[in-house]
Amino acid sequence: MKINRIQLNCRHTSALGGEMGADPVLLLFRTPVEYIENGIVKRTSRASAALLTSGYKQSFRPVKGTPMRYDIVSFKTSAADRQYISSMNLRQDVPVELDDDFVIAGALRSMQSQSMHRGKHFSEFMELSMRLIFIALSDASESAEKTPEERIPYYTKLKKLRDSIYEDPVNTWSVDEMCSELNISRTYFHRLYFEAFGVTCRQDVIESRLIFAADMLKNTDNTVTEIAELCGYDSESYFMRQFKKHKGCTPTEYRRRAKAAEE
Repeated sequence: MKINRIQLNCRHTSALGGEMGADPVLLLFRTPVEYIENGIVKRTSRASAALLTSGYKQSFRPVKGTPMRYDIVSFKTSAADRQYISSMNLRQDVPVELDDDFVIAGALRSMQSQSMHRGKHFSEFMELSMRLIFIALSDASESAEKTPEERIPYYTKLKKLRDSIYEDPVNTWSVDEMCSELNISRTYFHRLYFEAFGVTCRQDVIESRLIFAADMLKNTDNTVTEIAELCGYDSESYFMRQFKKHKGCTPTEYRRRAKAAEE
């Protein structure tokens, strides 16, 4: 296996794809990215790694306008290398989310350091480092194939809790009470919730209330002030700002459009 180049701590503000060349590439994304799989736009929620085969057509985009941060290694493979990669049953050309990027990140740092010195065992070191990366990526691929119930602790209880939030949006949802019910810490709760659903619990609470508000604007004659209070907002102006951010228009405009659509 011949290493063409290694670059660490890269940043990209637009789509990343065709400019990477024709040889296989290993990307370690430090930030979430968007990509397309089977015609569907998907996004990662944390650090991920992608092994791109020769002739790949995949491209990656930053999420929410935040620049992508990534490490990259481009390499050439022999027939034996390709057979080894095939034997690892790696997911290729799509990102695999990592519970911990320590192994892959550490291997890439060591490879970059070695590339500056090129000692007697340089080639062997590089090949062994790449195999270590493939092993870590294979383990992550197997983990990614597990169901959320298998992969995420307390997933069933968290899913039930999330369903309750959307079924009862006006409830005063207390994170402390939720943590007490699950018997876990706040920090652990927030990490598990985001891992399970890709959003924070607070974001779900806000989303559920704004969906409820939109329904009331469409189907009741309650004033905007009354709806804001029913949705748990002490400030009508704050409610209106959040609603506009969510729906792209003010509550009054939303109600006008909803009524116009019915006529």
